[in-house]
Amino acid sequence: MAPKNNSFQIILGSSSMARRQILSEMGYEFTVMTADIDEKAIRREKPEELVMALAEAKAEAIISRIMNTRHLEGNEETILLITADTVVVFEGTIREKPSSKEEARKYIQGYSGGHTSVVGSIVVTNLTTGNRKGGCDRAEVYFHEIPEEVIDSLIEEGIILNVAGGLMLEHPLTLPFVDTVVGTADSVMGLSKSLTEKLIQDVL
Repeated sequence: MAPKNNSFQIILGSSSMARRQILSEMGYEFTVMTADIDEKAIRREKPEELVMALAEAKAEAIISRIMNTRHLEGNEETILLITADTVVVFEGTIREKPSSKEEARKYIQGYSGGHTSVVGSIVVTNLTTGNRKGGCDRAEVYFHEIPEEVIDSLIEEGIILNVAGGLMLEHPLTLPFVDTVVGTADSVMGLSKSLTEKLIQDVL
């Protein structure tokens, strides 16, 4: 099947495997660049404002790297840059990536038998025209009780230390204990398909 974006290039500004998977599922071909910014240096009170500020900061960092390595002016081909950020909001508190195994354990124990919100942002920048559009979405995840041995296994494996709130919906150890998702799974995983599609069309 031919990629949907045969008339433009996409750069995904994210190291997230879940985001790569989602964008591939949407039928797009893309290259990957990472921003490598100090996310802790950017603080906002509201989760929506925080994730938007982070996604925009990632875009700026990647754009300055691209400008240093290749000349975009006069480039005939349209290039779109997609950046995103996700936080978990649990009982009114913003959770980013766990800073330790102990923090990850506390996070997951909190979700057990309860629920949490996931707030995500997506920013799409048309590098050829400079046009930029962004948006946020929110989903709720309700959990069954998560056994301690499952939590132990998740923490021992370590991959959840790299995701917001230590919450990895698609993980085979987590998935059986997800009761209900209000919203979409792709939104929880870090890239809402419908919002991404809308923003791509908006900047083209």
